[in-house]
Amino acid sequence: MSALSTVVVVTWRGRDHITACLDALKAQKSPHRTIVVDNASDDGTAALISGHEVVRLPRNRGYAGGLAAVLDAVDTPYVAWLNDDAVPDPSWLTELESALAKDPGAAAATSSILLTDGSTQSVGVALTADGHGRDVVLAGREVFGFCGGAALLRTAELKAAGGVPASFFCYYEDTDTAWRLRLAGHRVISVGPARVRHRHGASTRPGSRLFHRWNERNRLLMLLRCAPARVAFAQLARFAAITALLPFRKNAPQAANFRLGLRAQVLAEVLLRLPATLVQRLTITTKTPRGRVWQDWAGR
Repeated sequence: MSALSTVVVVTWRGRDHITACLDALKAQKSPHRTIVVDNASDDGTAALISGHEVVRLPRNRGYAGGLAAVLDAVDTPYVAWLNDDAVPDPSWLTELESALAKDPGAAAATSSILLTDGSTQSVGVALTADGHGRDVVLAGREVFGFCGGAALLRTAELKAAGGVPASFFCYYEDTDTAWRLRLAGHRVISVGPARVRHRHGASTRPGSRLFHRWNERNRLLMLLRCAPARVAFAQLARFAAITALLPFRKNAPQAANFRLGLRAQVLAEVLLRLPATLVQRLTITTKTPRGRVWQDWAGR
């Protein structure tokens, strides 16, 4: 039986968890191809993955960059994104493939991602009223987007929608991709029985300065690429105004993403990328109008 899916696992210094992920992929009921993208790990990861199909990058290009680096090499109908610190159930891939086969209007299927204590991390992604992506934890409802830690996409539709935003490095590459798929007229579905266990934060450090930098920057870039223009520029202006007023606020929030230096860096990076981002915006297929996607999903 030929493989329907290629599973892409991006790793960076994954020595402590990559083996559990790859062992779980070997136990999958569905035949598949696995590509491990090694982001120039220097901790002994290379030795642990040497028996697999490996693409070793000369430098760390992040999760988004790693996915983008091998997309052209994927020749199966489906491509799965899987975090290197995620351990899928044996039926995980079968459940996702079956769900997409039964729903030709869906271009992506997201998994039930459980934390190691059994609680739910995500069954999909919702779009907030101000354009943030947030994890949905209650099953049984439609979702705007997929969580990139464990999802299956139709390869042709992903490529047609512009592939993976490699320059995002890490975070929001999944919500940006889901948004572009919806603009192209596709849907995203949540598949409850497709379960993975996730060691959240094993690969990155949620709450760190880099975490907040990537999140804040990539949210704004995603809006500039995908959202209605009035929404995108209103959110950019709001971010800039809050940043400018921070030195004058007596009770400014203490969260890392409200530190003046970080926000100034985010603004500088967004403005530097603005011309290229607006060009990218023009290339996005919009069979479904941007305003309709925003109206249907923002704040739900």
